Amino acid sequence: MKANISTAVATTTTNMLLQQRRQRRPCGRQRRGQHHHRHQRLPQPQKLILAFVIIICLQGINCFQRFSEQPKYTEVNPGQDALLTCKVIDKRGTCSWQKDNKPVGIYAKKYEWAARPSSSSSGGLHLDLHPPPMQIGGDCSLWIRSATLDFDDGLWECQVTASDFTTQDALTSQPVRLVVRVVPQRPRLEYEGAHVPPGHNITIDSGALATVKCVSHYGNPPATLKWYLGDQEIQPIHPQINNTEPDNPRTWSATSVVQLTAMRERHGDILRCLAQHESYTAKSVPVEARLDVKYAPTIRLIGSPEIDLEEDKDALILRCVADANPPASIVWRRAGRSEIASLQETLQLRPVGRRDAGLYTCQAQNSVGTSEQLSVQLDVKYPPKIVSAGPDRLTTAPLFSPAAFECVAEGNPMPSYKWVQRIAHGSKFVERGSESRLVIDNVTYDFQGEYECRATNYINGQERVAVSDAISLQVVGAPQVLRPHPSMHTISVKRGEPAVMSLVVCADPRPHRVSWEWGSLRLEAGSGIDRFRADDMLQDTREDCYLSTLHILRTDEHDSRPYYLVVENERGSDRHAIHLNVEGTFTEPLEMSYLLGIAGGCLAAILILICLCIYAVRSKKCCFKGSSGYKSSDKDSEKADLKSRSDSTSGPQGDSIYTTPAGFHHHQQQQQQQQ
Repeated sequence: MKANISTAVATTTTNMLLQQRRQRRPCGRQRRGQHHHRHQRLPQPQKLILAFVIIICLQGINCFQRFSEQPKYTEVNPGQDALLTCKVIDKRGTCSWQKDNKPVGIYAKKYEWAARPSSSSSGGLHLDLHPPPMQIGGDCSLWIRSATLDFDDGLWECQVTASDFTTQDALTSQPVRLVVRVVPQRPRLEYEGAHVPPGHNITIDSGALATVKCVSHYGNPPATLKWYLGDQEIQPIHPQINNTEPDNPRTWSATSVVQLTAMRERHGDILRCLAQHESYTAKSVPVEARLDVKYAPTIRLIGSPEIDLEEDKDALILRCVADANPPASIVWRRAGRSEIASLQETLQLRPVGRRDAGLYTCQAQNSVGTSEQLSVQLDVKYPPKIVSAGPDRLTTAPLFSPAAFECVAEGNPMPSYKWVQRIAHGSKFVERGSESRLVIDNVTYDFQGEYECRATNYINGQERVAVSDAISLQVVGAPQVLRPHPSMHTISVKRGEPAVMSLVVCADPRPHRVSWEWGSLRLEAGSGIDRFRADDMLQDTREDCYLSTLHILRTDEHDSRPYYLVVENERGSDRHAIHLNVEGTFTEPLEMSYLLGIAGGCLAAILILICLCIYAVRSKKCCFKGSSGYKSSDKDSEKADLKSRSDSTSGPQGDSIYTTPAGFHHHQQQQQQQQ
């Protein structure tokens, strides 16, 4: 049969070659002139050699059997059936199986062929209940019934014997593992050689490198281990290591190692190892541990005052919050003091006092390290308080001598000072100084009175004022007439109206002589004459000061003049004037005559000017020539006329002189003696 096939193949091959040559022949004819030597027909011996070679090749191809499908890695649960597939093309040998390098026999209900001869009378093949699809070639697939770990787990090989002893085409598949699954134990974490129970902590110092191991024992196949930090998958330092268990070599332990750099940001994160296995009910089992990262404390202050704290009014609550693992101990200290202010997280001062002011520092410490120090400056505000003002409650200073007062006040912030003088025991004050020390270089009666020192500061925008007790300044010396404002140096009244002129005089001791003087008249206080009256001195609102007033009834033009107040005591005297201006001193007829006089004077001046011009024309000094007809007698007559005019215009000057009665009689006696 084999010879017949070879002969047919050779004949077919020869015919195919001849046909191909005939098909190429036309192309060769077109090029016969150019390539005649390339289209020579092969000799008969060469044809026979070519056919023989093709036959040998086809015989070799048809004789060798080969795998079309080899067994594959297979997993099966205990008690279940497993199919190991093995298919051979042009199978002529005998199939057999080997496990762990040992042959396996065919046993009913344990190891059975997937396709085996049927025992029926038809003589055909009887397929098993669940055979694989039939393919071209032989089927050496094997059913393993009710797989068990002890008998079936291992390396399996499919083998086929040679077609005959000369072909040497025996087949052996690659060893494949049939795995009978075994549920691995729950994974466990190990750190520094110690087991970490689920849910416990892995304690690491900040900055250290932590090596954590995840192990899963007694699984078949070994579990697949994955790592997660939080929700993010992380990679182990190397692929997981699978080893057979020493006490049960058919099961495996899986080991995976991960390394973590401990950072405080990872404190509290969950490190999870996930073991994946088909035998698990949920296909995976996790084991978790919490990262307990130890780190030195960092602190922050809460409650630092943002507004002024006032003594005995406000409270202070400061918190020193530490972020540390393990928890840190807090220490409050106050600068300049050796004792500890507090060992609590919270420092409370209820209420604050000025004794509490200072620099406070907070520091935290744990087993890992010590935090930096945070400081807060506590500045307790309190209103001003007068400590001293003086030097004495009563100070006597001579007139025109220097005097000084000192005021000392405490407060926070530092108060500003103001010295004020109370005027006339009322609510009116005059500011005298803005420093703690008030210096009066030249004391006058204006400075006599009560003084107050006012210390002022501001707390939260509110003014706080402290006022000292009154300090009295007494001035002794000669009288001093107080100078009024420049606008009051002159008093204006209309003619016929009364005039009142008043001045204040201060003196200590009290003046023993007070009078008003104008012209040659002196009018003592408390007396009067004609239209003039001087009042007795009246006590002024200021201490040691008196009011002196001069009244003039029905003023006329002769009253416009300065009036002097003269004051004397045993220490000296003083005088000062008030100017009186009487308005409208001329009556209506007098005003008309005054205007007529002015007009007459102007006319006389014009006449004199004309005369002078005529005289100049006629004089010899004039540039005109000719003799002058002006006689000396005329000159004399003119001189006589001018002299008579001047005598007629001159006369006794009238002046009203007023005096006291004694002065008036003295003036009459002088007139009688002159007569």
